[in-house]
Amino acid sequence: MDSLGGMSSYPSDPKTAVMRQVQQEAAMQNARMLVEKLNEHCFERCIPKPGAALSKGEESCMSACMEKYMSAWNTVSKQYVGRIQRESAQGGAVQNL
Repeated sequence: MDSLGGMSSYPSDPKTAVMRQVQQEAAMQNARMLVEKLNEHCFERCIPKPGAALSKGEESCMSACMEKYMSAWNTVSKQYVGRIQRESAQGGAVQNL
Protein backbone atom coordinates (compact mmCIF):
# COMPACT_ATOMS: atom_id res chain seq x y z
CA MET A 1 0.00 0.00 0.00
CA ASP A 2 1.35 3.43 -0.87
CA SER A 3 1.66 6.41 1.47
CA LEU A 4 -1.60 7.88 0.14
CA GLY A 5 -3.67 5.00 1.46
CA GLY A 6 -4.15 3.24 -1.87
CA MET A 7 -4.98 6.31 -3.92
CA SER A 8 -2.26 5.71 -6.50
CA SER A 9 -4.83 5.77 -9.34
CA TYR A 10 -5.19 9.55 -8.94
CA PRO A 11 -2.89 11.68 -11.08
CA SER A 12 0.25 12.65 -9.20
CA ASP A 13 0.34 15.98 -11.03
CA PRO A 14 -2.33 18.45 -9.83
CA LYS A 15 -1.98 20.37 -13.10
CA THR A 16 -2.95 17.25 -15.08
CA ALA A 17 -5.98 16.68 -12.86
CA VAL A 18 -7.15 20.28 -13.28
CA MET A 19 -6.63 20.15 -17.04
CA ARG A 20 -8.61 16.91 -17.25
CA GLN A 21 -11.45 18.42 -15.21
CA VAL A 22 -11.51 21.55 -17.40
CA GLN A 23 -11.63 19.37 -20.54
CA GLN A 24 -14.54 17.37 -19.12
CA GLU A 25 -16.43 20.53 -18.19
CA ALA A 26 -15.81 22.00 -21.65
CA ALA A 27 -17.09 18.80 -23.26
CA MET A 28 -20.25 18.93 -21.13
CA GLN A 29 -20.83 22.57 -22.03
CA ASN A 30 -20.27 21.72 -25.69
CA ALA A 31 -22.85 18.91 -25.47
CA ARG A 32 -25.36 21.21 -23.77
CA MET A 33 -24.89 23.81 -26.49
CA LEU A 34 -25.37 21.17 -29.20
CA VAL A 35 -28.64 19.96 -27.67
CA GLU A 36 -29.85 23.54 -27.21
CA LYS A 37 -29.08 24.41 -30.84
CA LEU A 38 -30.64 21.18 -32.09
CA ASN A 39 -33.83 21.92 -30.19
CA GLU A 40 -33.90 25.52 -31.30
CA HIS A 41 -33.12 24.93 -34.97
CA CYS A 42 -34.91 21.65 -35.64
CA PHE A 43 -37.97 22.35 -33.52
CA GLU A 44 -38.61 25.64 -35.30
CA ARG A 45 -38.07 24.00 -38.67
CA CYS A 46 -40.03 20.77 -38.17
CA ILE A 47 -42.85 21.61 -35.78
CA PRO A 48 -44.72 24.69 -36.99
CA LYS A 49 -47.78 24.05 -34.78
CA PRO A 50 -46.87 22.20 -31.55
CA GLY A 51 -49.52 19.86 -30.24
CA ALA A 52 -49.92 17.05 -27.75
CA ALA A 53 -47.86 14.62 -29.86
CA LEU A 54 -45.57 14.61 -32.88
CA SER A 55 -46.89 13.45 -36.23
CA LYS A 56 -44.92 10.87 -38.22
CA GLY A 57 -43.83 13.65 -40.57
CA GLU A 58 -42.62 15.78 -37.67
CA GLU A 59 -40.71 12.81 -36.20
CA SER A 60 -39.06 12.13 -39.57
CA CYS A 61 -38.19 15.80 -40.01
CA MET A 62 -36.70 16.00 -36.51
CA SER A 63 -34.60 12.87 -37.04
CA ALA A 64 -33.26 14.05 -40.40
CA CYS A 65 -32.63 17.57 -39.11
CA MET A 66 -30.78 16.31 -36.04
CA GLU A 67 -28.60 13.96 -38.07
CA LYS A 68 -27.65 16.72 -40.52
CA TYR A 69 -27.04 19.25 -37.77
CA MET A 70 -24.83 16.85 -35.78
CA SER A 71 -22.90 15.88 -38.90
CA ALA A 72 -22.24 19.54 -39.67
CA TRP A 73 -21.34 20.21 -36.02
CA ASN A 74 -18.82 17.35 -36.07
CA THR A 75 -17.26 18.55 -39.32
CA VAL A 76 -16.87 22.09 -38.02
CA SER A 77 -15.50 20.83 -34.69
CA LYS A 78 -12.88 18.65 -36.39
CA GLN A 79 -11.78 21.50 -38.62
CA TYR A 80 -11.59 23.86 -35.64
CA VAL A 81 -9.53 21.43 -33.54
CA GLY A 82 -7.22 20.80 -36.51
CA ARG A 83 -6.70 24.51 -36.98
CA ILE A 84 -5.95 25.04 -33.29
CA GLN A 85 -3.44 22.18 -33.38
CA ARG A 86 -1.72 23.54 -36.50
CA GLU A 87 -1.52 27.04 -35.05
CA SER A 88 -0.15 25.67 -31.77
CA ALA A 89 2.49 23.68 -33.66
CA GLN A 90 3.46 26.72 -35.73
CA GLY A 91 3.61 28.93 -32.65
CA GLY A 92 5.79 26.41 -30.89
CA ALA A 93 8.16 26.23 -33.87
CA VAL A 94 8.50 30.01 -33.96
CA GLN A 95 9.19 30.17 -30.23
CA ASN A 96 11.93 27.55 -30.55
CA LEU A 97 13.89 29.64 -33.08
